[in-house]
Amino acid sequence: MYPSRFRYEAPRSVEEAIAFLHEGAGEAKVLAGGQSLVPLLKLRFAAPELLVDINNIPELSYYRAEPDGTLRFGALARHGQLERWAELAAVQPVAAAAVPLIADPIVRSRGTLVGSLCHADPQGDWSAVVTALGGYVIAQGLGGSRQIPIADFVTGPFQNTLRYDELAVEAVIPAAKGKVEGGFLKLERRVGDFATAGTAIGLELDGATVIRAGIALTGVGSRTINAVDAASVLVGGTLDGASVARAAELAAEVAEPGSDHRGSAAYKKHVIHTFVTRILTRIAETEERSAA
Repeated sequence: MYPSRFRYEAPRSVEEAIAFLHEGAGEAKVLAGGQSLVPLLKLRFAAPELLVDINNIPELSYYRAEPDGTLRFGALARHGQLERWAELAAVQPVAAAAVPLIADPIVRSRGTLVGSLCHADPQGDWSAVVTALGGYVIAQGLGGSRQIPIADFVTGPFQNTLRYDELAVEAVIPAAKGKVEGGFLKLERRVGDFATAGTAIGLELDGATVIRAGIALTGVGSRTINAVDAASVLVGGTLDGASVARAAELAAEVAEPGSDHRGSAAYKKHVIHTFVTRILTRIAETEERSAA
């Protein structure tokens, strides 16, 4: 199927892109990697009157770690670039663990982290990672810029809080205040598939004590689930059998999966329980060996 007719613009600055979005008055779409948008256009699930291609805006093509460890990803930072970025694993191993599991090499070569967040797919990987790490999106519009916590940015399936004349220009993962640990696991029917169930966990440790924890779930609800209660039981203590078991239990409880061809709701909850247990147990064992 061919897309509906649309007007195409390729601005060369953020300001020009925002002006086009404002002109589109809610009937415009932004094209970055296009790995989600183009299929929607071809199937006519999306039929914008205006397509704003931001690929000619070089100032958005960056990804970097600040001296304090803050990670910044411009709107054109692509999955494949991050997969090959050696520094990412040292600064934020949770993000580094997720990148190779996103879709397939073809999608990773074009798709973008910020675009994935904006797409707000309930089975998306980056939203869970950024949620677990307490990240946020910076949106820029005619009235200036604003910082939107990722937990507030995604409002529902394929819905976000961007105004029609705003462009998401950057995603930020704040600097850690302690030693960074965590992981990302997802169950997929085949390599490159969407998550049947996935879990991202980000911890910050002061010695053996957890001083910050984030647990986020993907594929088991109408949006990324921020498992706040599950994370809170870890903060202020050390990882042991009891705290790991309680966190896994609470994470599985907050999951809201449906039964489908990928598995029953009970099965998906069990996967979440297993993933949380597996990630936290690995971290606990690593810390125990380091202390010995």
